[in-house]
Amino acid sequence: CSPEIFELNIPILGICYGAQLIAYMRGGVVEEGRKGEFGRTELFFKPDSELFEGLNTDGRLNVWMSHGDVIRSLNGAEIIGYTKNSPIAAFRITISNSHTIYAYGIQFHPEVHHTDNGDKILWNFLYRICGCERNWTMESFVRDKIEEIKREAGGSKVVCGLSGGIDSSTTAVLVSRAIGDNLTCIFIDNGLLRAGEAEEVLNTFRDRLKLKVVFVDARERFLNALRGINDAEAKRKVIGRLFIEIFEEEAKKIGADFLAQGTIYPDRIESARAGSGSKASRIKSHHNVGALPAKMGLKLIEPIKELYKDEVREVAKELGIPQSIINRHPFPGPGLAARVIGEVTEEKLRICREASRIVEEELKRSGWYDRVWQAFAIVGDDLATGVLGDARSLGRIVTIRVVESVEAMTADFVKLPYEVLEDISRRITNEVRGVTWVTYAISSKPPSTIEPC
Repeated sequence: CSPEIFELNIPILGICYGAQLIAYMRGGVVEEGRKGEFGRTELFFKPDSELFEGLNTDGRLNVWMSHGDVIRSLNGAEIIGYTKNSPIAAFRITISNSHTIYAYGIQFHPEVHHTDNGDKILWNFLYRICGCERNWTMESFVRDKIEEIKREAGGSKVVCGLSGGIDSSTTAVLVSRAIGDNLTCIFIDNGLLRAGEAEEVLNTFRDRLKLKVVFVDARERFLNALRGINDAEAKRKVIGRLFIEIFEEEAKKIGADFLAQGTIYPDRIESARAGSGSKASRIKSHHNVGALPAKMGLKLIEPIKELYKDEVREVAKELGIPQSIINRHPFPGPGLAARVIGEVTEEKLRICREASRIVEEELKRSGWYDRVWQAFAIVGDDLATGVLGDARSLGRIVTIRVVESVEAMTADFVKLPYEVLEDISRRITNEVRGVTWVTYAISSKPPSTIEPC
C-alpha cells in the first residue's frame, strides 16, 4: 500500500500479512520462519496493552494463525505479544510526531471464531483506540439494502440463482422485499444436490415464501459435461460455465436486466485472482464470483457480498426466513462435485448422497446436528478390502467430515463421541452399497479447507 497511509495520523491495525507489511514498510525484517503456524496457537501478550485491555490477566490467549513467514525484528516497536515460533506476534509502533498515534500489528486472526476474545480485541481497537461510534445494526443493514436495491433495480426485472442455501435464500428474500414480483428465482437441478433437496427447495420457496420460482432440470447436461474430468478446479469451472449458460437462457426468456447473487465475503477471498490487481492466491473458484460474462448484458446485484456466513444468518432472522433454512448446513456451489474426489460418476454421486444423508440423520438423532457447522461424506477412487458375510469384498472408502465454525474462514474438526461415529460407520457400511471402509477427517482449516475439492 502507499506509504502515505502512515501520514494520515489515524490508528492502523495490520492483521497477519497486514502486520508483516507494516513491519516491512517501517524498516523491519520479515523472513521465512523455521516453522509455520497454522491453526490454534498460544499467544503470550502484555495485559496492560490497550489492544488487549479487558482480556484475562495471565497474559495467555489461544489464537488462530495462518502463516509461514515471521517478523524477525522491528526497531522502535514495542512488542506486546509473541508465540513459540513468532518472536513478534503483536506490536505497536509510533507513526506520528506527537507519539500518541500508533500502528498495531497482530500476526494472528482476531476476526475468526477460533481466536478466543478476538471480538474483544477488535472492539478495543475500534472503540477505545480509534474512538469509533457503533451505529450499525442488522436492522439498519436490511432497511438500507432494501432501499439500495429499489434505487438500483427500479422497475427492472431481476433473476436470482436459488440453491436453497442460506446465502441465495437471504439474497432472494431481500430482493423480493425491494421489488416484489419483478424478481424471478431460477432453481437449477444440476444432478449434484443432496437427497430430497429439489423438492424441499421448491416447497419452501413456492409454497411458504410465495416467491416466483422457475425450475430447470439440467441433471443430464451437467453430468455429461463433467465426464472424464478429474481436477477439482476444472470441475468447478465446468459447473460455473454451465450455470452461467443456463442463467443466460432463462434470463432471455424473462427479459431480465439484473442478476442477483448470494456472493458472500469468504467467496470473494477464496476466489481472489492473481493478475487482477491482487497478489492473493486463488484457493478455489466460486462460480458466483467474477464469472459473469459481459455478453449476458446483465448487471449484478450482490446485497450480502460484504458479510460473513454468521452475519448472513442474522440477516435471515431479521427477514423472517424459516429456521429450517437458517439452521441448514452450508452447501457448496458445485454441490456434491466438491465432495467427490476425482471424476464425478453416477456411482460416486450415489454413494456420496446416501452416505451424507445418513450422516445428517445420525447427527439429528443424537442431538449434534445444530451443534456443528457442516457435516457430510466424501468419496474418491480409493478402494479397501472388506468382508461382507463370508466373502471378501472390495469397496469404496467413505470419509466423514464434520466441522465447527462461525464464519467459514476457519474451521476445526468436531470431536464427536465414538458411539456417534460408530453408528454412522455401521449404517453406511450396511446401507450404502459398494462401501467397505469409513474414515473420519481430523484436519482444521487452515491448513485444509472445509470442502475437499
